[in-house]
Amino acid sequence: MKEVYDVIIIGGGPAGITCAIYAQRKKLRTLLLTKDFLGQTVKAREVNNYPGFLNISGLSLMKRLKKHLKSLDVVVKEKEQVVRVGKMGNIFQVSTASQKKFWSKTVVIATGRDPRPLEIPGEKEFIGKGVFYSEVSKGSLFRDKSAVVIGAGNSGLEAALDLAKYAKRVFVLEKTKRIAADEITKEKVAKSKKIRILLEKQIVKIVGPKRVRAILYKDVSNNHLWQLPADGVFVQINSIPATAFVKRLCKLNSRDEIEVDFQTCATSQPGIFAAGDVNNGKWKQIVIAAAEGARAALAAYNYLHKTEKI
Repeated sequence: MKEVYDVIIIGGGPAGITCAIYAQRKKLRTLLLTKDFLGQTVKAREVNNYPGFLNISGLSLMKRLKKHLKSLDVVVKEKEQVVRVGKMGNIFQVSTASQKKFWSKTVVIATGRDPRPLEIPGEKEFIGKGVFYSEVSKGSLFRDKSAVVIGAGNSGLEAALDLAKYAKRVFVLEKTKRIAADEITKEKVAKSKKIRILLEKQIVKIVGPKRVRAILYKDVSNNHLWQLPADGVFVQINSIPATAFVKRLCKLNSRDEIEVDFQTCATSQPGIFAAGDVNNGKWKQIVIAAAEGARAALAAYNYLHKTEKI
């Protein structure tokens, strides 16, 4: 006989883990599925706006959240990539890439966002050979080398600061005229003698042959092409919501984010809730994701009671 959970949480970031904490407090039979405990939070070099921590790295914060999760009476299955959520009567069926199936009365989607690829020549060929989407644990590989960061938002500048500990030179390419990062982060970058920001510059090709050796970029203002020697490229441009597995079940906006009622995190599909960066909330912040995880768990509990499913 198949086991039916009260709630299946998809995602192991701050939203998913906080959701599990609150679901356990409500004594819901809970299963958390996640491909890993990495994601956007781990990429943060410093987190100094999360209550209770004056300064903590994203990696350290995730380790603490994971430790809290593992202390709970919650079933956790790692290395499970969800590929489909379907509905059979009043029960949801969650299928993973490993061809496993799980059943639940409610589902909370907290899958966050995936890196947005550049989609330029040379990118796919050099993934892991100089092309990376996170600087975490990779900085030491660039000791006395040159690195290029694509994107001058918070994640891009934080990546540049981390790389500057090791690299002899770090270039940040931004195709617009604006550095879209917090003032504190911009001030730190301005103090670094190793970091140079190039505005209105768009990368068009990554050059090898066997590993990254240079990039080709375009000056947006005049379309002139330039080649810049580099040993690595770190892509830090806009991310995309991880929602492909629920496109037919929940209403998405034009950016493929799941539309929710922000009082309950309820989606257009009764019984499914979406918390954190995966939904259509305006601000993508760790503390907001955690708060929405709690809200989704409480809303799932109320939904179960109202429908007399527990």
